[in-house]
Amino acid sequence: MTNKLFLTSAFALFSIAVSAQNVQLHYDFGRNIYSGEEAGRQKVTMTLEQFKADKWGSWFYFVDVDFSRKFTEGAYTEISREFNLGKQSPFAAHIEYNGGLNRFGSFQQAALVGAAWNNHNSDFSKTWSLQLMYKHYFKSYENTHSYPGLQLTGVWGLNFFDRKFTCSGFIDFWRGEKANGHGQLVILTEPQFWYNFNPHFSLGSEIEISSNFVYNTYNDKSFFVNPTVAAKWNF
Repeated sequence: MTNKLFLTSAFALFSIAVSAQNVQLHYDFGRNIYSGEEAGRQKVTMTLEQFKADKWGSWFYFVDVDFSRKFTEGAYTEISREFNLGKQSPFAAHIEYNGGLNRFGSFQQAALVGAAWNNHNSDFSKTWSLQLMYKHYFKSYENTHSYPGLQLTGVWGLNFFDRKFTCSGFIDFWRGEKANGHGQLVILTEPQFWYNFNPHFSLGSEIEISSNFVYNTYNDKSFFVNPTVAAKWNF
């Protein structure tokens, strides 16, 4: 449930040490909208994000911790490192790890490697990034296996009205697999909309829109729209 926003300005900050961190709390309406297909979906997600730039590139990670009424459902993380390809170049080499644990075991782990194109306008009120990566899934638990794929990711951050309003988010396209082993296109996007009361505190919403992403044994539905109400604190 991350917006990946901090990644987009990393290449421009190569000469100074910059760090930013936020924590978000989301109440998810998915199980209310899809009472059959998503009856077990988490009610609350807490997200911790941190970005740190240095003279070589940047580090970024987020951790999503999902809570239901009775359980901590799981903790999922993505950790990435970018290496700038030249002092003034918008291009960077990108490596990444995806994985985590849930109360049934674990998420299937994956490693990604590829290239990123990062850019922004003159005052950094608008930032964007495009990443093309080879993605490899590993056998992580029973009934999973190792297989290769590709992932295309777009990230954006837009600030309006003297930075009082922020629209940020990402969209991922990648090759997943069906239960029968056949490949399928998975799409996941999570636009966020925030009203910034001050540099630290924001209220808003995230809308998770996905195709072939939600695990659903209830019927054949594969497209879902799951909105949240959310609060964010920037450290």
